[in-house]
Amino acid sequence: MGTLVLLCRHGLTQTTGAVLPGRAPGLHLSDEGRRQAEALARRLGALRRVAAVYASPLERARETALPVARALGLALRIERGLLECDFGEWTGQKLARLTRRSEWQVVQRHPSGFRFPGGESFVEMQARVVATLQRLVERHRGRTVIAVFHADPIKAAVAHALGVHLDLFQRVAIAPASVTAIAYRAEGPVVLTVNSLDGDLAALVPR
Repeated sequence: MGTLVLLCRHGLTQTTGAVLPGRAPGLHLSDEGRRQAEALARRLGALRRVAAVYASPLERARETALPVARALGLALRIERGLLECDFGEWTGQKLARLTRRSEWQVVQRHPSGFRFPGGESFVEMQARVVATLQRLVERHRGRTVIAVFHADPIKAAVAHALGVHLDLFQRVAIAPASVTAIAYRAEGPVVLTVNSLDGDLAALVPR
């Protein structure tokens, strides 16, 4: 029996798709994001054998994860290893402006060779997230764990689980309030679903 990790992206904020917020504090869910969080809680609240609910320290992730934890009768645990990528000097900039920079093509086509000025590289981000998920797996062997965090770290975790080069991780779509499921087994990880936005997840949970 493996350990199932449900990787959930936080709900919508007022700047989703327009600004690169990174780790800047003070960004909360929008009204639609709160509705998404409640819908996610209803969806995950019916699952059995959930051992723990973890979230990135950032407000948007915590606000998405808290209704989920409440629905399951669990305390919300904060895990710094689930933080968004550190975008350094790009933090808070508008995406419309960033996409005009020559470095943007490197971010899209060769992310493994890019480091955000004054911030983290994609390689470092992936290593951090993979190590964090492994710690959670070891802590909750044979159980189900929910982790609520951010799109790029989830995409990097999926690429690692699939054995896909990091340069291809931008091909993975992770929508707000979506669920991605990875079973971590002795033989290696198995990706069960990616970017799931509706439907019953009970069949994924080990019996």
